[in-house]
Amino acid sequence: MNSTQNYLPSNINIRNIQPFDNPELAVIVRNTLTEFGANVPGTVFFDPTTDALFELFQTEKSAYFVAEIDGKLLGGGGIFPTEGLPNGTCELVKMYLLPEARGIGLGRMLMERCLETAGNYGFQQIYLETLPELNLAVKVYEKLGFEYLSTPLGNTKHFGCGLWMLKKL
Repeated sequence: MNSTQNYLPSNINIRNIQPFDNPELAVIVRNTLTEFGANVPGTVFFDPTTDALFELFQTEKSAYFVAEIDGKLLGGGGIFPTEGLPNGTCELVKMYLLPEARGIGLGRMLMERCLETAGNYGFQQIYLETLPELNLAVKVYEKLGFEYLSTPLGNTKHFGCGLWMLKKL
């Protein structure tokens, strides 16, 4: 067990996204990007699907998980079969947490759930796009075995992201 996971409160609940989560998740995503100075065109900050995550994740072979404690939403993350990715590849998407939910192993727990789900759906690798400003998340991606790519994959339409990573499952 990772030592940071020892800090996770025992009453954290990870569940599938529900329609009522949409407004709060959109705020978490946009506030996080603003916090890190990454609220720029070509990111999910301006993506209209950020306001309708439940609906987006009704797509086949997609999943979005939210984390909560005592009913308070802490953030979430998911996987999506993004258009144009190589066969057998999905994308890790919209992984955002409130500031108080960072550094306790929750992000890693959400990512591990996403990786497991991707494997269960038959994907062989998982791709992600991010920004250097989100350096705390990048460190977790590295620890989980994501490797840097020199160019983006697929058709995410997020031209504002400058880091691309891939992990074999």
